[in-house]
Amino acid sequence: MPKKLNKKGKPMVHEELKGFDITVNEFGQMESNFNVNKLNGFLNENVEDKKISDEQLDKMEEE
Repeated sequence: MPKKLNKKGKPMVHEELKGFDITVNEFGQMESNFNVNKLNGFLNENVEDKKISDEQLDKMEEE
């Protein structure tokens, strides 16, 4: 459930995700109007992975 709604009743989203819409069809499959690779790129840049520690990240960057 979105925490903040704008005046039109739509959730507030990041500028890069304007127009993003996702639904689940009758077969349980997710359908989106955004390319999956674009979404993954956005998430990789803007969301911290809580499962990976800072030490693991440092080791990955060294390799």
